[in-house]
Amino acid sequence: MPRDPLIGIVGKPSSGKSTTLNSLTDADAKVGAFPFCTIEPNRATGYLQVDCACARFGKQEYCKPNYGWCSNGKRHVPVQLLDVAGLVPGASTGRGLGNKFLDDLRQADALIHVVDVSGTIDAEGKETRGYDPLQDIEWLQDEIRLWIENNLLKRWGSIVRRHTATKSSAVETLRSQFGGYGASGKLVAKALARIPNLPKLETWDHEMITIVVRAFMSEKFPTVLALNKIDHPDADKNVSKILLKHPDSKAVLTSAITEVFLRKLAKQNYIKYEEGTEFVDTLEDLGKESGLKPLDDKLKQRVENIRDLVLYRFGSTGVVQVLQAAADILNLIPVYTVRNINTFTGSSGQHAFRDCTLVKRGTSVGSVARHVMGEVTIAVIEGVGGVRVSEDDLVDVGQNDILSFKVVPGSETTKN
Repeated sequence: MPRDPLIGIVGKPSSGKSTTLNSLTDADAKVGAFPFCTIEPNRATGYLQVDCACARFGKQEYCKPNYGWCSNGKRHVPVQLLDVAGLVPGASTGRGLGNKFLDDLRQADALIHVVDVSGTIDAEGKETRGYDPLQDIEWLQDEIRLWIENNLLKRWGSIVRRHTATKSSAVETLRSQFGGYGASGKLVAKALARIPNLPKLETWDHEMITIVVRAFMSEKFPTVLALNKIDHPDADKNVSKILLKHPDSKAVLTSAITEVFLRKLAKQNYIKYEEGTEFVDTLEDLGKESGLKPLDDKLKQRVENIRDLVLYRFGSTGVVQVLQAAADILNLIPVYTVRNINTFTGSSGQHAFRDCTLVKRGTSVGSVARHVMGEVTIAVIEGVGGVRVSEDDLVDVGQNDILSFKVVPGSETTKN
């Protein structure tokens, strides 16, 4: 049965990975400005913000998710995040915590690479001045490539001999080699399709193996660049260099520490903060009827600085957007499963759209059914309006993304 997507948060030590995790979740990952603060991988639940189906049908007041929450048509859907030990140059040879980092990494479906654009942390995660963060993007990708490539090269002779003896296709042979990274045959085929005029596997030299591994990485570990610490004075020039060098990369400007601070103030009832936006209101803005607590002069000045240096300038802290970007590169969309296709409710009560699952755009309805309900026998699948839907039909936003499954009596089902 398919598993839920897992997004890895990667980067060098002290780049802001754990702070990014905390800004996306309610996790309490240990945070510290020293190398290898994160040793054991931190798994946590983040919340992806999507437009909820309840808004399409005027059901906002009845929308009560079983997991996450919905606020006036904006739904926060749980997604699994993994923050792993900081990577340093030489990790592919076991330097630092390289072996552990890379072993943890194989579980991820996509990566958020947190890049410290302040230039105040060197490649080892130590304090410095004037460091070029462009280097971090290059060597991190190289370390992941070398890890995969070296594992392949160690066995290449026997791989080719077996490939020739069994008359296998390149996809079949690489599927068995890349299976340890969670790769399917379909993923391997897509990776090889990226390479024009691909020669026969038995003729590949070291250069061609590098090309194949890079293509595999693009499919297995699609990456979003979270350009973090954007409020630092040196950030602008470093961001410009990165965007010019990597124009095709998905990049989001972020200030994770600002997001953590704003959420803390909001929880303490000092401000009202709409996550993912520039809107922060205080007692002075909303008046006594807001119920907000007054800010002292120090906090007031800090909020004003955040407004000027981050929110008004960039439109948000970027944290909500970086998770949305990761979902976009995975092509994830929300699919809502309901018991009653007419009222969109579950097994009891009037609450609508209780369950929401993230799946890849273009997934078959039958695959969604098995993902949600397990290996049961489906009798009937209905879409909006009670229209019968085939297991072979595909899902997309607004198309087969609200479904009701009726199982053959005696089959086990899940609760809606």
